[in-house]
Amino acid sequence: MFGATNELMALKVKNKTIPIRRLLPAWAPFLILLVACISTINPTFARTPYDGDWSVVIVAHSGSCDSSYRFGVQVADGLVINDGGLATVQGRVTPMGFVRVTVRAGSQWANGSGRLAGKRGGGIWRGQGMNGTCGGTWVAERRG
Repeated sequence: MFGATNELMALKVKNKTIPIRRLLPAWAPFLILLVACISTINPTFARTPYDGDWSVVIVAHSGSCDSSYRFGVQVADGLVINDGGLATVQGRVTPMGFVRVTVRAGSQWANGSGRLAGKRGGGIWRGQGMNGTCGGTWVAERRG
């Protein structure tokens, strides 16, 4: 499909070789329009009422995990990410406040779900710790 002609990139279409540099002027208006559309997209449309910094406390009620942890997360455009630290946090908050999240640290992991409402929220989690499975609850509070 692609071939090189005299070290110049070319596109082969129906047994005809067309230098890519000849195609660029034809694509230029499209590329300019694409860049203009992307740059005018307003990121506030993607924001959720839950975007911002949150403090989360997880408490183990069953299994062999440590009894509790407190850590910070951020919600940005509905995506849950950690504020740094040893664990990787990934998840999503819907515009209605429903939460699904996965936390990983080495071979340990946990999946959680729940709901945020206003400046608070909570739910349940289940996971695998160093010494077996465990589960419990989580509560969150908006910071700032």
